[in-house]
Amino acid sequence: MVSRTTGRHVVLPVLKARWLSQTFVHWPYEPRFVQALLPPGLTVDTYDDAAWVGFTPFVMAALRPGVLPTAPLSFAETNLRTYVRRRDGLDGVWFLCVEVTTRAMMAAWLIGAPCHLGALQVRHEDGAVRYAGVRRGGFPSYRLTVRPGGPFTPDARDLWLTSRWHAFTRIGPVLWRTTVDHDPWTLCRAEVVDLRQTLTTAAGLPPPSGPAVVHFSPQVRTVRFSLPRPARSR
Repeated sequence: MVSRTTGRHVVLPVLKARWLSQTFVHWPYEPRFVQALLPPGLTVDTYDDAAWVGFTPFVMAALRPGVLPTAPLSFAETNLRTYVRRRDGLDGVWFLCVEVTTRAMMAAWLIGAPCHLGALQVRHEDGAVRYAGVRRGGFPSYRLTVRPGGPFTPDARDLWLTSRWHAFTRIGPVLWRTTVDHDPWTLCRAEVVDLRQTLTTAAGLPPPSGPAVVHFSPQVRTVRFSLPRPARSR
């Protein structure tokens, strides 16, 4: 169920990390456009009769194995995501693309995560956060500048857009679920100063037409990822 805190903690995480300087830009879509991009076994989740697609650039910081003492890895990441339900009602995130700067993340292809290498930047300047990225090969790309405001108490829609505890991926007939356990977001209001992006059209969606809903979170200090678990989707 969608909630501000997870109902089940990841006791033995396969990975740990922190999330820094994360912006959420969400657009409403007709559900049929999003459903056409989903695999068997998943149904688009809706709020106010709309599917929602989120564009979320951030810094994945101090990524490291859950138990082995290795040097942490930090890098910029951007994903384009939507929200889905499995046939048993379990809700989660479905990634339309995951843009990264490090080859280490390409191992996620083994469970079907759509990772792509590229050049990404996150910069703080004059009270604004500037994000930029381009996939290797020159397309798609994006530029986003936001001016974060102060924290606020999220309403039902804010929680629905930002509080998911599972991510789904798919290889062949097998649907994989990864549980993500993290501290609650500190959500802040944010103003978009500039936004240009081609991620949505590259993913097979029409350009966004509705007004965007924008949030910013300065950091989540504790993030734990479970070992992915397979479940047949047919």
